Amino acid sequence: MTRPGLPDEQIAQRIAAELEDGWYVNLGVGIPTLVGNCLPPGRDILLHTENGMLGIGPRPPQGEEDIDLINAGNQPVTVLPGSCFFGQADSFAMIRGGHVDVSVLGALQVSERGDLANWMIPGQRVGRVGGAMDIAVGAKRLFVAMGHTTRDGAPKIVKRCTYPLTAVGAVKKIFTNLAVIEVGPAGLVLLEVAPGVTPEQVAAATEPPLTIAPDLRTIPF
Repeated sequence: MTRPGLPDEQIAQRIAAELEDGWYVNLGVGIPTLVGNCLPPGRDILLHTENGMLGIGPRPPQGEEDIDLINAGNQPVTVLPGSCFFGQADSFAMIRGGHVDVSVLGALQVSERGDLANWMIPGQRVGRVGGAMDIAVGAKRLFVAMGHTTRDGAPKIVKRCTYPLTAVGAVKKIFTNLAVIEVGPAGLVLLEVAPGVTPEQVAAATEPPLTIAPDLRTIPF
């Protein structure tokens, strides 16, 4: 069954359009790593990866990969002019010190308050939390990139996370295959819908209530 709305690459493109010149941006694994391939030439955005690079470029052409140049998801990357390399302790000092303007992470669940759960499903082997906690709370802004529902159709945007939390109240915006949603003081605000998707469809796939923005628009693709 084909997932409705945007493919992962277009979710990444929409996030890339949200980034501002001069920002330092950390990209997590999954859909977030695709953002590095979507930045238009000439943008003044420095991409950071927790394993010790600042100024990473897009994925290299097939056959031109360097096994020593990888992102946090172990995917090959390129190096832009002026890039720098450093140890992981320095990398996390940048994050904990508040020097990263935005981090883009994947998620298993996001609550209506902006709580993030992205590292473990009880009873399943998903991995370890790693540096996600530091990244989620250390960046000035946290964006989430994910599918709107699970493969079984269960909402991933929920009233309250049922999985172990990564961060509390940290998420500012959620980018999914169906919509762009802002986490506001009074709850979730539907800002944009994917082409061919209605606000009613987004609401049906979201557990908590949504406030529709007065200037609701279709994601421009």
